[in-house]
Amino acid sequence: MNSKIEINMPKDVKYIIETLNNKGFKAYIVGGCVRDVLLDKAPTDWDIATDAQPQDVKLMFDKIIETGIKHGTVTAVINGCNYEITAFRAPSSVKNPSIKDDLGFRDFTINAIAYHPKEGIIDPYSGIEDLKKTVIRAVSSPEDRFHEDPLRMLRAVRLSSRLEFEIDKSVLSSIKRNCKLIERVSPERIRDELSKILTSDRPENLLVLKETGLLKYVLPEFDRCFKTEQNHPYHIYNVGMHTLKTVSHIESNLVLRWTMLFHDIGKPSVKSTDRNGIDHFYGHPEKSVHIAEKIMTRLRFDNKTINKVLRLIKHHDRRIEPHYKSVRKAVSIIGKDIFLDLLKVQEADKKGQNPQYLDESLETLGKVREIFFSLEKKGKILSLHDLALNGDDLIAMGFEQSREIGIILKELYNIVLDNPKMNTKEKLIEAVANLKSKYYKT
Repeated sequence: MNSKIEINMPKDVKYIIETLNNKGFKAYIVGGCVRDVLLDKAPTDWDIATDAQPQDVKLMFDKIIETGIKHGTVTAVINGCNYEITAFRAPSSVKNPSIKDDLGFRDFTINAIAYHPKEGIIDPYSGIEDLKKTVIRAVSSPEDRFHEDPLRMLRAVRLSSRLEFEIDKSVLSSIKRNCKLIERVSPERIRDELSKILTSDRPENLLVLKETGLLKYVLPEFDRCFKTEQNHPYHIYNVGMHTLKTVSHIESNLVLRWTMLFHDIGKPSVKSTDRNGIDHFYGHPEKSVHIAEKIMTRLRFDNKTINKVLRLIKHHDRRIEPHYKSVRKAVSIIGKDIFLDLLKVQEADKKGQNPQYLDESLETLGKVREIFFSLEKKGKILSLHDLALNGDDLIAMGFEQSREIGIILKELYNIVLDNPKMNTKEKLIEAVANLKSKYYKT
């Protein structure tokens, strides 16, 4: 990497810069896109900084979205792609800010690099040198940067996780001193940064949040898990460390990573110790569901994500025997849509426990998975919709539209699970006759 490097920008980005230049304005690509190109990574976004004001920019492009106009940002939509264009930022005392003034307002040196096709790299804070050193260092004073936007404390951990960089000691010290400032940040912004850390290649970097004090403000329920020991033959870590191990052992999927983070979060609330000194956590899945729902609501997750995470937590400790009947029943209770994900959750859970028992556990889960695929291939994975008898049939038989219909359908479903040959209309009608006196009074 050197300051003379040429960056091959997308055609639309070149068009934006040329359009601004032709109108007499300065314009540069800045921040993460420059950083990623210098690291031989493909940028996810291309951001442009300019001395033009939003009202000027709006006149230059056909389609503009006012995404953050109070912060000087508009989004140009070109060929279906969005490009953020932001006016130079600088102290209020600076009347005509330059690109160097703007870069001085950015969070970390590796994000304070700009590029123009004719001017080349602009790097006043030695960001390229820090890219070489793989270190995350603040632009000027970390105290100033974090007071401007406390979310930058979480962003430092996120960048460290994503890029596998170390965080400069001065940055870590400043986070420890200023961690309480994170309370000023909206739940949505905190959620997004936590999600990016969780789905990175280094999710165990959440431990940095613990060490710097941030965790007790963003996820206090998880913070106390590190104080909960697990004196049990199947465990060798406290609840917090066990959780981080499991997060690292599951694929980088948002739902699965959050599931692992929350799967045991109820353990501190239900811990008991028997007369032999062995710890137990009876009812922890249900407690974890309750706590996880409160956290995810607080962080304003969408309902679909909340629902799936909670279902996986609820069943994460369910024992499934490697037999056809047991697997078929488990699928009926858990749901076919999340069953394979649940097996991934259980596998990750086992990998965060005592390795002495791991091989046996993985063998069992492997057999359960094979049985599921076999049942699926044979069309023997059933849902209530697969019953040969439905609610309309029951109404035609004289039942009223009421909750009893659902109860009877569930009973019929359990009968078919035990004996798939019972799934014919004639046999189920006969079964209903035996259930009718139990659930329906004439």
